[in-house]
Amino acid sequence: MSSGGPAAPHAPVELVDGHGRVHRDLRISVTDRCNLRCTYCMPEEGLAWLPRSEILTFEELERIARLLVGRAGVESIRLTGGEPTVRAHLDRLVARLAALRTPAGAPVDLALTTNGVTLEGAADGLRDAGLGRINISVDTLRRERFVELARRDELDRVLAGIDAAVAAGFDPVKVNAVVMAGVNDDEVVDLARFGRERGVEMRFIEFMPLDADQGWRRTAVVTREEILGRIGEAFPLEPVEPLGGASAPAERFRYLDGAGHVGVIASVTQPFCGSCDRIRLTAEGSIRNCLFALDETDLRGPMRAGASDDELLGLVTGNVAGKWAGHAIDRVQFVRPSRSMSQIGG
Repeated sequence: MSSGGPAAPHAPVELVDGHGRVHRDLRISVTDRCNLRCTYCMPEEGLAWLPRSEILTFEELERIARLLVGRAGVESIRLTGGEPTVRAHLDRLVARLAALRTPAGAPVDLALTTNGVTLEGAADGLRDAGLGRINISVDTLRRERFVELARRDELDRVLAGIDAAVAAGFDPVKVNAVVMAGVNDDEVVDLARFGRERGVEMRFIEFMPLDADQGWRRTAVVTREEILGRIGEAFPLEPVEPLGGASAPAERFRYLDGAGHVGVIASVTQPFCGSCDRIRLTAEGSIRNCLFALDETDLRGPMRAGASDDELLGLVTGNVAGKWAGHAIDRVQFVRPSRSMSQIGG
C-alpha cells in the first residue's frame, strides 16, 4: 500500500571514467550543417548532410540536457555544430537550456561556438534568451585569405558579428583562431593586436587532425611556444589562472600593459587530457567521451523507442566509464577518428 508521501527523488549519478575524471561539461552539436567550408574542417563540396529526421529535436536535446544537469552533475553546456546558428529558432533552444537548474538550484553555464557569419542579427536575441558566453572563430583578417580558407567571402559579416557580440553584452567575447604553418601563422601578432583593439580575447589553437580531407600533418602545427614567443615579442605577457579552473583547455595570459588577455590551446603539444571533463552529444544523438573517440553510444534510438531516464543515464555513464587516458595525437599509436570536426561537434 502506498504511504501517500512524496515520491523518492532519483538518485544522483556521477559521470566518472576509469581514470577518476568527473565530467561536468556537455558539448551539444545542434546540426552538422555549416555555411562555410573551412579547409581544416570540411571538403570544398561539403558533406552529405544528415536527414532532418535524424537530427535531435529541441525537446529531445532538452530532455538529455535536463537529465545530465539534474541528475549527473553537468554544470556547463556549450552549443556547437556544424554551425549552430543555421539551426532555425536557436534562441528557443537557448531559452530551454538556460532554464535548467542543478540540484543545488544553480543555472548552467551556457555558451555557444559560432563562425559569426549570421551573428550580427542574432546576438541580441541569443543574449536575451539566456546565452551566457560566446566564442567566434576567425583564422585570418585578410579577405583573400579568408576566402581561401573558408571558401566563402564572409569576412566582413564575421567581423560585424564580433562587434555585435560585444555590443550585446557578452563578456568576454572569445575569438578562436586555428594556427597553421605556412597558411596563417604570419598573422599571429596581427590577430593578437585585433583582440587588444576590439576588446575581445583571442585564443590561438594548435592545428588538430580533424580535417575532412585528412590532410593534417604534424609539420603544419605551430606550437604553443612559437605562438607565445611571437606575441610576447610584440606585447609582453604574464600567465594568469584560466577561466574555468584546471579543466579549462586554454592557458591564459595577461598583457602587461593592461590591454586584456589572450589564450593558447595546445591540444597537440601539451594536451589537457588529464583534467578533461567534457562529453559530447552529436547532432544525431550519440554520446562521445572524447573529441578523438573511435566509438560512440547511440541515445536517439533508445530514446525514440521509449527508454526511461534511468536507461539513458546508464548508456551515458557506460560510455564515460570507457574513456581512455588521452588521445595520443603526438604519438605513433594515434588513430584519427573517421569523422571530421563538423560531424562531431567542437
